[in-house]
Amino acid sequence: MKSSQASVPHHIPVMVQEVLSSLNIQPNGIYVDGTIGFGGHSKHILSHLSPKGQLIGIDRDGLALEICKSNLQSYPSPKYFYQSSYHKLTNILQEFRIPGVNGILLDLGISSFQLNSPNRGFSYSTNGPLDMRFDLSSSKTVSKMILESSEEELAFIIRTFGEERYAKNIAKKIKQAKLLQTTMDLAEVIRKCTPPAHRNRSYARVFQALRIAVNQELDRLKNFLENCLDFLLLGGRLVIISYHSLEDRLVKHTFKDLQKEKRFSILTKKPIIPSEIECNENSRAKSAKLRSGERIL
Repeated sequence: MKSSQASVPHHIPVMVQEVLSSLNIQPNGIYVDGTIGFGGHSKHILSHLSPKGQLIGIDRDGLALEICKSNLQSYPSPKYFYQSSYHKLTNILQEFRIPGVNGILLDLGISSFQLNSPNRGFSYSTNGPLDMRFDLSSSKTVSKMILESSEEELAFIIRTFGEERYAKNIAKKIKQAKLLQTTMDLAEVIRKCTPPAHRNRSYARVFQALRIAVNQELDRLKNFLENCLDFLLLGGRLVIISYHSLEDRLVKHTFKDLQKEKRFSILTKKPIIPSEIECNENSRAKSAKLRSGERIL
C-alpha cells in the first residue's frame, strides 16, 4: 500500500477559503464531506473543529478512501469513513442516531487521480479499459453498458448527459463498432464520425456522458437534493461545487424551490467561481461553481 500511496499525485482542493466561509464552521459541530476523496477539503474543515467536533466522510472510491484515512489520521476530532454514496446519508445518520448535522459539502468533480489513472478508463487521452466506475465493486462498466444499450438509448445518454450535437451519429457508429474495449477504441470511433473543429469537445462530452450514466451521477444528486434539508439542523449549511451545467442547474433550481418554501435561505445569489489566480494555479478549477444555502425552518 505504501508504494501505491507514494505514486498518488498531489491533490489540490478547489476554493478552500470559499468553502470554509460558506460552511460557517462551528468548532463542536458535525460536518459531512459527501465526496471526500483524498480529504483535501476535509483537512481544512478538521483544522477548524475542536476534539468535540465530528467529521463524516463518504466516497464511492474505496482506494481514495483508504488514502484519505491516512491523510487525516493526525487530526484529533472523531472521524468516520464510509464507502458509499452521499445520497445514502439517511442510513449513515440513522446508524449514529444523529438527528442532523451542521454542514454538508459536496464537491462533484472527478479527481485528477481518477482521471490520470489509465486503468480506470476516465480519460480519452490515455489508453485503458473502458471502465469509468467510481465504485470498483459495481459490476457495470461503460463497455458493458454500451453492449447492453440500444442505439437509441446510447444516443439519449450522449445527447442528454453530454449535450453533444452529434449524439445520434456517434451512437450509431459505436453500436456498429466490432471492437470496443478500450478508451482509445472509443476515441477512434468518435474521431471518425465528428468534424475536426472542436473535436476535443466531442471527446470530452461523450466520455462525460458515459461516465455520468454508468455511475448514475445525476440520479444520485437528484435523490440527495430531494432530501437534503432533512439532514441539516436549523442553521446548518449546504455547500455544493459543480463542474458542468447539468449539475449546476439541478442545484440552482432545487435551492430556489426550497427558498420558495421558506425552509432555506440561498447564500449565493450567483455561484461563486474560483479566482483568476486559482485557475492559473489549478486548471481543473476553471469550470467549478459553488452554491450554498442555510436551513432556516
